[in-house]
Amino acid sequence: MARIKICGLMRDEDIHAVNGALPDYIGFVFAKSRRQVDGERAKAMKALLNPSIKAVGVFVNEEMDRIIQLCESGAIDLIQLHGDENGDYIKALKYRVPNRIIKAVRVRSPEDIKRAMEFSCDYLLLDTWHEQHYGGTGNVFDWSLVPKTIKPFFLAGGINSANIAQAIEKLSPYAVDVSSGVETDGYKDPAKIMEIVSKTRRIEGLKT
Repeated sequence: MARIKICGLMRDEDIHAVNGALPDYIGFVFAKSRRQVDGERAKAMKALLNPSIKAVGVFVNEEMDRIIQLCESGAIDLIQLHGDENGDYIKALKYRVPNRIIKAVRVRSPEDIKRAMEFSCDYLLLDTWHEQHYGGTGNVFDWSLVPKTIKPFFLAGGINSANIAQAIEKLSPYAVDVSSGVETDGYKDPAKIMEIVSKTRRIEGLKT
């Protein structure tokens, strides 16, 4: 069953929107971004979040101690590494926290994915490659690059209500990851969040 993550929440209004739609995951971006939040803001929003929804912390080349502190404070449930973190970094982090780890891969070729499959992370996240940005481009990458055999993965990069059915049916991801696809004028849109979560549930209902 494909799950859905709504990433880049910044406001209490965003929390109220996801509490109504009930995606499986939400994301707090701690890396430098227009959607960036700090630990206190994330913790305050997490307190308002329906406990059935898991909060993912998104980091880019972050100091490990900061990630550990956010895990221990309860601000996040899962860790998403979206930078240049290598296998040794992931192993060391797994040794220090029980939280599940998602490692993002900016996809240029099947080899990018195959190399990442050797990491000890729990999930991969496949995103669009960009020379200057670690993520959040809002662009779809070439899905034909995804190998048939792969560990559970989140599919990101330009996912919206128009292409989510194709994404799920073509690739069978563990989860789809949506951010700009549920925004209007740069802010999360409750109607778009409700629409895409409902659409994901309907797609899965048709497959069972």
